[in-house]
Amino acid sequence: MNAMLTDRGVGKTTLTVSDTAAAQAGAVDTAALASAVPPELASILTEVVRIVAAGGTVTLGSIPNELTTTNAADMLDMSRPTLMKLIRSGEIPAHKVGSHTRLKADDVLTYREQMREQQRAAFRKLREFEDAEGLDY
Repeated sequence: MNAMLTDRGVGKTTLTVSDTAAAQAGAVDTAALASAVPPELASILTEVVRIVAAGGTVTLGSIPNELTTTNAADMLDMSRPTLMKLIRSGEIPAHKVGSHTRLKADDVLTYREQMREQQRAAFRKLREFEDAEGLDY
């Protein structure tokens, strides 16, 4: 399989494969894969194989257990001052390490999913409003 791994720094690696390798990826037996590794890992690997077989590029990243406010703000796609306001208001838990504020990655990921669900709900309401009003763009 002709594949190229590119280290993009900060825990990110990109996998790019040739057309031949993409065709080979489509022949992977996902049932056999699921029996060889834990179910969570099999699910991830199956998705990677699916993307590669479709000719896509996969980027894998790792997240440390504890994040700086700068890293957390980047993950949440917000400014650091906005994140600090959320921490002060208690919306996102944080703790101090010396004089530095740190956040648990699980807390940041949970908050990000909550934000996404709120955005999806708002979008659904907007679509329902447009349908009720007969608005057609």
